[in-house]
Parts: sequence; C-alpha cells; structure tokens
Amino acid sequence: MRALVSVSDKTGLVEFVQGLVELGWEIIATGGTQKLLESKGVHTIGISEVTGFPEILDGRVKTLHPKVHGGILARRDIPAHMETLAEQGIDTIDLVCVNLYPFRQTIAREGVTLEEAIENIDIGGPSMVRSAAKNWKDVTIICDPADYGTVLEELRANGKTSPETRLKLSAKAYTHTAEYDMCISRYMREKAGLPEKLFLEFDYKQGLRYGENPHQEATFYASAESVPFSLAHAKQIQGKELSYNNIQDANAALNVLRDFEEPFCLALKHMNPCGAAVGATIEEAWQAAYEADKVSIYGGIVGVNRELTAEVALGMKPIFLEIVIAPSYTPEALEILSSKKNLRVLQVDMTRTGASVPQYVGVNGGLLVQQLDTQIEEITPAMCVTKVKPSASIMKDLEFGWKIVKHVKSNAIAVVRDGHTIGIGAGQTNRVGSAHIALEEAKAAGFTSGLILASDGFLPFDDTVALAAEYGVTAIVQPGGSIRDEDAVKKADELGICMLFTGVRHFKH
Repeated sequence: MRALVSVSDKTGLVEFVQGLVELGWEIIATGGTQKLLESKGVHTIGISEVTGFPEILDGRVKTLHPKVHGGILARRDIPAHMETLAEQGIDTIDLVCVNLYPFRQTIAREGVTLEEAIENIDIGGPSMVRSAAKNWKDVTIICDPADYGTVLEELRANGKTSPETRLKLSAKAYTHTAEYDMCISRYMREKAGLPEKLFLEFDYKQGLRYGENPHQEATFYASAESVPFSLAHAKQIQGKELSYNNIQDANAALNVLRDFEEPFCLALKHMNPCGAAVGATIEEAWQAAYEADKVSIYGGIVGVNRELTAEVALGMKPIFLEIVIAPSYTPEALEILSSKKNLRVLQVDMTRTGASVPQYVGVNGGLLVQQLDTQIEEITPAMCVTKVKPSASIMKDLEFGWKIVKHVKSNAIAVVRDGHTIGIGAGQTNRVGSAHIALEEAKAAGFTSGLILASDGFLPFDDTVALAAEYGVTAIVQPGGSIRDEDAVKKADELGICMLFTGVRHFKH
C-alpha cells in the first residue's frame, strides 16, 4: 500500500505518517514534507523517484505526471485500467494526504504583492486532491489533519478505510479545493476590477430549532474570518441555545453599540431600541436605559459597550431578559448572572477597526449587497436652519437622538432627553404616526418639556412639527431634502422650535 504525502499544514503529520509506516505503508513525499519526515527518521520515497523526472520551475511542476495521477485515478475494478498500469510501470497510490499552499494566509498579510500571492497558488495540489476525491471508492483522500485519527483507527481495525469514510473525505476534499479556488477567484477578480460575480464563504455554526416561526427550518452560518461586533464569532458564556430571532435581535443590538464610544447601554426588542442611554459610567448608562422603558425591556436584549460589572448585573437580575451582550464581564457579574440559568450571556469583540462591513440580504431568487450603515455624522450648530439656535446641552441630545433613530425601523422617530430615550416610534406607514407613538410614550412617562425629536427621514409636511410642539419638543434633527422643507422650517419658527438639517438620511427597512 502506498501513500502520497504533500502538505502545507503539517499539524500532526509526523505522528500520522509514523502510524502508516507501522502498518506497512510506503510513503511518497514531496519537497518540504519529505525533509520534515526524513528529519524525524521516517523513510520516504521522493516524488522524483516515482516520476523519473526532477522537480522543475522552482517546484511549480513536480506531481503533474502520469505516474502520479495514473496511480491515483486507476479504477481497481476495471481490468483494463490495471493492465495499463502494469504496462506503464505505474504503482497504485491508495492514500493521498494533501492540503494546499497558504493562499488565504498570504493575501491576509499587510503589504503582500500580487507576485507573492501568485506564487502561493497551488497547481499540483488541487489536481491530486481532485483526482483522489474522484476515485474515492479506491483511494482515501485526506485534507484536514483532524481526520488523521479516524483514518488510522480504521486502518488498524480493518486494514482499510470504510466506503462511508472515503465518501465523506471525498466531499471534504472537494470543499477544500472549492474554498481554495473561491478565495483565489475573489482576490484575482478584485485585482482585475470584475464585479459581476460574488463568492461568499460561510461555515456551518449550528442548526437552529426553527426559524422565525416553528414551521420554518433554519441554520446559522459564520463567515470564515472573525470580525468585530459579530454575533457569529461571539463567545456564549452561559444560557440556552440562540434562536433565529435571538440572533437577529442580537445582531441589531450590536449595530447600535458600534456607534457609541462613550459608556452606553441599550435595551432592544424586535430589532428596535426600546431604551438607550449614555452615562458617565456604564452603571449610570444601564440605570437610565432601564428607566427609559421598564415595560418593553421585558423579554428583550441588553447590550453594553463596557465591561459589565456586578452593580449592573444586580440591576438585571430581577428582570426577565433573553440575552445580555458585553465586551467583557467581571467575575462577580458572571456569578450573579449565573443564577439565571436560561439567560444567554454573550461576550463579543467590540474593537473598532474602521473597516467596511458588507451586509447581505436575501430576496427571492437573489441577494442584495450593501455596505453596513456605519456612518456617523457630527451634529453641529451650523446645521441649524431656524431662528432659534441650539444650546450646548441641546446639541448633545440632538447628536444622541440622531445616533439612535438611525437604528429604528423606518418610518422612525426617536424622542430623547438628558442622554436617554423616552419615546420610540418605529415602522409606521406615515411619519406623523411614528411621531405620535413616540411622543405619547414620552408623555406617559411624565416628560412634557425640553424634548428632542429625531427623524430618520425628512418631514414632508409641517404636521409632525406641529404635533411635536404640542408635546413639549424644543428641537428637531432631521435629514432635510424635501421639496417642502420650507413649510417645516416656517412652522418651527412659528412655534419657537430649533431645527437642524443633517443632509444625510438613515432609513432602516
């Protein structure tokens, strides 16, 4: 029995090959793989001894030879194939252990050149992998060091691998080459400026009990590369498995947390903020966010952008929450939260990189791709378009309200005061309807003066301004851009309301 070994990832290789040798296998090896094995006292046959031809072109050509691929591809159940091997002096190769040049790792290095990337495109490796995978009924193909133990176990027990194992390994091998080719294709198409193909790579993370509703099947996949503010790469410290809706909600929460650098706490329900606040400390922010809407927080998600402390955990303990999210936790906080066995406690990397974040949305038969809306505008007095000008304290609330309304389902209205939300109007079919909901919430909470209103889109009529004045709004921030902007400004001036135009809208559909 012969095995051909040529790997870039040499994890566990020596022990695996030693196991094959103990079982009587001959080992064919190439280049660096052969050097490693020989240095560990494992006798190998060099690839050039098999092909009768030297490795050439700096190793670009070494395994592309009939004595390699004939030995792999010959079907043992077809006499003519075996006769051909005998006529040509070709021995069968019964196991192929190959993984490919580190192209992904190469292009991830800062400053890597196109020439360096090209030299890390494997040619002979994928050919051998695909040949062995095609002939899986006779040949065992191994690309992943995690499979070494299974293969050795079966060889020791039965002298060969089972058909079921070989079929699984064949499928993994085709996945290995497909991912490799996709990575190269993405890189080369980007260099060539060709956008008409989109290749995505996501790994299975977990099966879900169901989707949005119990009759819908669902699965969770994670991107190959870990990124900040990613639920797919979060660490779950405790609690039940995440559901489809949990994942959607937690992802929405992370997008809000991304926008705040000062201590910030968010309560979120059904992908909309229901309470949010900044504070001098994370404890202060938590208390203000909780006070903002003690009703809606029930069964919701709470996220903070600072280490979650025992004081915050004690405040959360009496409340039914689905998920808590933080970049880290004190040991005391974890001890307190551990009493709530079903509470999902997630630790998420919240490092700000400034990198562009793609957002994918499936539609029937298609996929929408856009950059995630991570843009943040600085709210300045120069944006004011009314006679009444904003004070410094109002400016802080205008900026806070503008950040929050960006993450509320459009048509969106956020009413804030003193650095926390006091009313949210989300997803209504007209803007004045959203405003009415948010303002009524503020009134019910006892807030009837000094309110700041933020709108994610322009106000096409003066009705929202008039309504806001009735509830004690003193300043409004909105994108502007309506053909009837003058009507809104005129009404604001008439009612003594300060109004700012940002020039940017933040719809969230």
